Amino acid sequence: MSERRPEATARRIEPLATLPLFHKLDGRKAVLAGHGEGALWKAELLAAAGAELHVFAGSEAASFAPLATDEAAARIHLHARRWSAEDLAGAALAVADLDDAGEIQAFVAAARRAGTPVNIVDKPEFCDFAFGALVNRSPLVVAVSTDGAAPVFGQAIRAKIEALLPAGLKGWAQAASDWRPVVQARELPFALRRAFWELFAGKAMAEPGREPAPQDAAELFAALAGLEAAHDGKGRVTLVGAGPGDPELLTLKAIRALQSADIILYDDLVSPGVLEFARREAKRMLVGKTGYGPSVKQGEINALIVSLALQGKHVVRLKGGDPGIFGRAGEEIEACRGADIPVAIVPGISAAQGAAAALGLSLTHRDHARRLQFVTGHSRKGELPDDLDWRAMADPAASTVIYMARATLPGFREKALAAGLDPQTPAVAVLSATRPEEIRIAATIATLPERLAELSTAGPVLVLLGHAFGAALAAAGEAADRRSA
Repeated sequence: MSERRPEATARRIEPLATLPLFHKLDGRKAVLAGHGEGALWKAELLAAAGAELHVFAGSEAASFAPLATDEAAARIHLHARRWSAEDLAGAALAVADLDDAGEIQAFVAAARRAGTPVNIVDKPEFCDFAFGALVNRSPLVVAVSTDGAAPVFGQAIRAKIEALLPAGLKGWAQAASDWRPVVQARELPFALRRAFWELFAGKAMAEPGREPAPQDAAELFAALAGLEAAHDGKGRVTLVGAGPGDPELLTLKAIRALQSADIILYDDLVSPGVLEFARREAKRMLVGKTGYGPSVKQGEINALIVSLALQGKHVVRLKGGDPGIFGRAGEEIEACRGADIPVAIVPGISAAQGAAAALGLSLTHRDHARRLQFVTGHSRKGELPDDLDWRAMADPAASTVIYMARATLPGFREKALAAGLDPQTPAVAVLSATRPEEIRIAATIATLPERLAELSTAGPVLVLLGHAFGAALAAAGEAADRRSA
């Protein structure tokens, strides 16, 4: 078997239609030209952000007067005339609500000559930047953009987020701003600073409806002192189950681990959608292990995990399915413990659970299965294991899930039939369970091995064997009857 060295390969983010940025406008000049409801709202946003706002609205300038409250009066400048190119000098942003095509083009050209990003209300083709639909818990601010394609859709998403973010988070965001200088003054290593903010986020999200109190600060800084005293420069390792492929099957705990990782070592079977949940700054390294193909040796993966953790990194070892089910988690745990590195396990939805759910079937139907057994069809040598309990494989009251059986299922069939397995026992092969490209073949164990050739060679194959899966075989027969009718 050829050897493949681990290397960073995964990009950390899919392509973006626009780059979301948050502008610091406090005390900086912003220009708004035109009038109308869109202009009024954009002026209100710019004023709320603390901009030194110059509004050029001609005869409609008075309609902007309510913005000039006592607090903002010195920063709001209303001009009862048309804008000119000179007005854009030194502006951080330029916004216009205009209808005349010639005037729009002139405004855009003037802004770009001045080096000022420009936005034309409701005309995305002329915009250098866009205003997102806002969720305001300032200093916590969330903006949603559809790249101008569907503002109403963006507003609907904003409403969903509004419902998910209690108003009390505003207080926690302000507390973060107030306490940050204290954390920075302690000159802690990155791992401890991040650990503090993870504790802070956990407390805020556990009780988002109340205002933070001095007692919260005392508890958090006491916890930080404890972490500082115990810190020995080593990092930590978290083995995370990525599930069978569908990103929506990730657990909340798995997402939190991905968002706190410094380095993610992931398998070939981990879908790109799962990696989208990771912290953007985290380095991603493919340490793929594929059956019957080039793989990174397990010993190399163990050594890499330990080496990175000894550098003080939080290493997330991301595995398809559940790390404790044929994921070689045991070997990686032993390597970490041998180096005295803390290791935690975050279980995942197994491929068996995902495949059964996709089929709409239970792994253990009480009329057909008294026992559930997971076995591997792939030994260290790449062959059918020679130490399987074949009487157990032939048990008619068992549901059997066979992992990595693409090449060894014919041999499995022969030995199981010889041990007494009924050749008419239902068997279902599932390729890429829970993913959009999922394919299923339902047959009997007597005929399924030959039908595996119908499946693509790309993607993992799982076989479900037992009378609990008879409904899948019946459904496949009905579909075949309809096609031949």
